[in-house]
Amino acid sequence: MAFAAGKKAYGLCDICGQRYRLLTLKKQWDGLKVCAQDYSEKHPQLQPRHHPADPQALREPRPDTDVEVDNGRVFTNLDNIGSMIIGNQLTASIGTVTITS
Repeated sequence: MAFAAGKKAYGLCDICGQRYRLLTLKKQWDGLKVCAQDYSEKHPQLQPRHHPADPQALREPRPDTDVEVDNGRVFTNLDNIGSMIIGNQLTASIGTVTITS
């Protein structure tokens, strides 16, 4: 479809309503045809930045598979039975308790 050149055509500014040559009116980001005094650029906050998604997993994980033995002390509510944990075995004065992992 062919359009006319519009050299002598007039148009109204969508903001101030003044009459201007149609070729001097500018089209804003929101679709309005405005004069040079009323023209405004699109504010950067109207188009938020792209935030990539948080990574969920490692690509090739190398977990530590070494099993370490902790030595610690176990206390009860009465605080009169306490022994050292050596390896995975607990020995107390009441009897023997075996802890398996």
